[in-house]
Amino acid sequence: MTHGNSKIVTSNQQGPHDNLEVTVRRHLAHPSRKPFSQHTLDAFVEAKAWIGASQKPLILDACCGTGESTAYIAAQHPDALVIGVDKSLHRLNRHAGDQQNYLLLQADLNDFWRLARQAGWQLAKHYLLYPNPYPKSVHYKRRWHASPAFADIIALGGTLTVRSNWPLYVEEFAAALGVAGIQAQAHPYSADQPMTAFERKYWASGQSAWQLQVDLN
Repeated sequence: MTHGNSKIVTSNQQGPHDNLEVTVRRHLAHPSRKPFSQHTLDAFVEAKAWIGASQKPLILDACCGTGESTAYIAAQHPDALVIGVDKSLHRLNRHAGDQQNYLLLQADLNDFWRLARQAGWQLAKHYLLYPNPYPKSVHYKRRWHASPAFADIIALGGTLTVRSNWPLYVEEFAAALGVAGIQAQAHPYSADQPMTAFERKYWASGQSAWQLQVDLN
């Protein structure tokens, strides 16, 4: 199941992947050296120009989809600069907000996170809301916490919020953080107002959300 579907996630995994610790330790010890994609380099240049010399808190909304969550976060933090990043231009083009204190960018997050880390960014808040869970056990390395990008996510600091309708995704993310010496726990999550279209669909279909929040500073 992909993150855009409201069906319940099914998986042949019953708990954190057996190879998770080995994979996380390898990625933490050996940063990615993959060449950057040009469109992400261009997007990062745009982001740096937009931030300029501002000293305002910086918030990153990763996997922002249509940018609905980015607009919500920006409204809740009017004194911050909020950047939403998604790989899909089609999704981003569906955004209808005014983008007063936020910027939406099409970029490969694997590259964007690494560029942000190399540039010395330190985030105030970092959101990872309903990423594709890749529920098949054989695809576990496609999950962010089992990818080379995990080290960059940690290095960017701030308060990290991870949310999914698949509790195992959040539990496994917490386990990966534990390998890095960071303690976090998955908890059920609910709110009066959904932040994303996925959240709205999941709740409308009777599904629960799960979340972890951790201060990476």
